Amino acid sequence: MSIGINPTPPAAAEAARTAMMPWVVCLFFAWGLATVLIDTLVPKLKALFSLSYTEVMLTQFCFFLAYLLMSVPAGMLLSRVGYVRGIIVGLAVMALGCLLFTPAASAGVYSGFLLALFVMASGITLLQVAANPLVVLLGSAQGSHSRLSLAQAFNSLGTFLGPLIGAALILRGGLATPADLSALSAQALASYRTAQAHDIQGLFWGIAAGLGLLVLLFWRFRGFGGAAREVSPRGTTVLRLLSRPRLGLGVLSIFLYVGAEVSIGSLMINYLMLPAVLGLGAATAGRCVSLYWGGAMIGRFIGSAALRRLRAGSVLGCCALAAALLACTSAVSAGMVAAATILAIGLCNSIMFPTIFTLAIEGLGEDTPRGSSWLCMAIVGGAVVPVLTGYAADQAGLARSLLVPALCYLGIAAYGLLARYRY
Repeated sequence: MSIGINPTPPAAAEAARTAMMPWVVCLFFAWGLATVLIDTLVPKLKALFSLSYTEVMLTQFCFFLAYLLMSVPAGMLLSRVGYVRGIIVGLAVMALGCLLFTPAASAGVYSGFLLALFVMASGITLLQVAANPLVVLLGSAQGSHSRLSLAQAFNSLGTFLGPLIGAALILRGGLATPADLSALSAQALASYRTAQAHDIQGLFWGIAAGLGLLVLLFWRFRGFGGAAREVSPRGTTVLRLLSRPRLGLGVLSIFLYVGAEVSIGSLMINYLMLPAVLGLGAATAGRCVSLYWGGAMIGRFIGSAALRRLRAGSVLGCCALAAALLACTSAVSAGMVAAATILAIGLCNSIMFPTIFTLAIEGLGEDTPRGSSWLCMAIVGGAVVPVLTGYAADQAGLARSLLVPALCYLGIAAYGLLARYRY
């Protein structure tokens, strides 16, 4: 059944694909930048509202919960309006979430920030569901792994710059200690929280403005029929789709990967501030987190070339095993060794998401939009695993909590090895 978008002539479609690719890459950069800023929000909100690690990980829970709740509606929307119009809607919702940081800052309440993060993540979910398969379609099938890895490299550029920006604008005043806050009266504490929260909102105003510009740019491509999809007349059920081993295990692997990556990134600043590790100040530790995401950026550029020559499953398995080893090493080490090994995990993370994604949707054909929506829904791992890791940190300490993401990486390694033998 056609979704009602007029087909684009072949010559015009090819021109649109060529012109669209750089702006699709900008989407990856934009949501990478916005997503990683939560890593600098975590220590800020933890100190500001005197939260435990489990409580502050609700920031990640609310953010990534959107992937569970919004991925299926996003896939349904794309089936009706196409990828490009879906991207426009996603950008608008994401901008709205950024603007909601203003009332949250004015009220100075933790729940307001959680709501803003949920709305912003809802827009990012729609962008993820639309942009990942769109990149796959903007070229040959043989180059899909490489092309998506290259796009993800610019996502990593955003995640590399995010901690530097967050450290400069969010953590510049340092973090208040519980003793500092306990000395304030209730009225003084409320005023302090409001003043500190206002340091956050200006940054998200700028992001909202940038997203508005992208809306205008993508509006030019709104009639691009090559991005339109068709609804399968067979009415393929969810269970039938997930019963395909390549997709079903891919969904689980995305869940584990995002959970592990987000857990490590969220706790990194507090981890590097530990006296047993480096004992850094908040702003300095925030800047160091860029090395974690920068490793992912460099690795994706390298991985984009490597995946042209090596089997994707083999590369995925080796990277996941290396990440598990590094996490375990950091958990039982101290000082520079603990810091260097946890930062190096970023390099191993580099090719995991795009490789899992493209392995999982191979051969789905007209079910690709639905498969994409379920893979994006699995990003809810970023809500579940960090809360478990935060609980482990409260019970056993930050270092030992790294064993939780290490177990996730072992599961991903198994998927990579299985996928290798299914070619």
